[in-house]
Amino acid sequence: PPQWPAVELGYGFAAGMDHPECVNWGADGYAYAGGEAGQIYRVDLESREFEEIANIGGFVGGLAQDAQHNVYACCGAVMRITPNGEVSTYSAGSPDEPIRAPNYPAFDTEGNLYVSDSGAWKDDNGRIFKIRPGGAAEVWCSSLKEFPNGLCLGAAGDFLYVAMSLNPPRVDRVEIRADGSAGAVETLAHLPETGPDGLALDTDGNLYISCYRPDRIYRLAPQGELEVLAEDYEGTVMAAPTNVAFCGPQRNIFLSANLGRWHLTRYEVGTTGVPLNYPE
Repeated sequence: PPQWPAVELGYGFAAGMDHPECVNWGADGYAYAGGEAGQIYRVDLESREFEEIANIGGFVGGLAQDAQHNVYACCGAVMRITPNGEVSTYSAGSPDEPIRAPNYPAFDTEGNLYVSDSGAWKDDNGRIFKIRPGGAAEVWCSSLKEFPNGLCLGAAGDFLYVAMSLNPPRVDRVEIRADGSAGAVETLAHLPETGPDGLALDTDGNLYISCYRPDRIYRLAPQGELEVLAEDYEGTVMAAPTNVAFCGPQRNIFLSANLGRWHLTRYEVGTTGVPLNYPE
């Protein structure tokens, strides 16, 4: 279709993964992805090959990385994987409020890790956790209940963007107040008959929204104009594109994971991603 960008590498890029939901760019110059059986994959963008560096024993949701190249993965709790593959639990929530279904993590500049706790499908019991450096956690926002999914922080760190998968499907953003608390919630876009899953921002302020269903990625302009960036009715080059990330040293390689198949997909979108935070 004419709205497609050039899908340069298609399903030949890092082919052979185990139904990856997540993709993320690390501070160490590699992309990372996760498999449904606990695999943590490190991806070399030049060779287009990957290796399994650890296994955390269960379905891998979203990923983040710190400045020491530890990877943080959502899998029942928030797990930490060291560069040599050692796995430990970073945070399971608080004693009074355990994390039920951690889905996606995103660091701010202070080392706080925002984590979407999706809750149970259609039970509307989700929330957003904030994990302090060291692992102490608290419920940061309890108003986003309808299966909060992928997250990203605004370029200035003043908003948290949240893909809401249900009731209704949409993208919200939460104000991050000067004292770090959650402020007003605003809906940026309604996406009926979709399953919004992943989010990424570029330096022009465009928000990229990947959908588990249908096989589609939207681009939302700062002025509110929503367009279809790419879609694949056959579900082959794109197959349940869940998480998305700007990768590469210049953050100009836009990738999606494909939960429905075994590869990553590259898109030529002609923009640069907002830098991620890799706290000490």
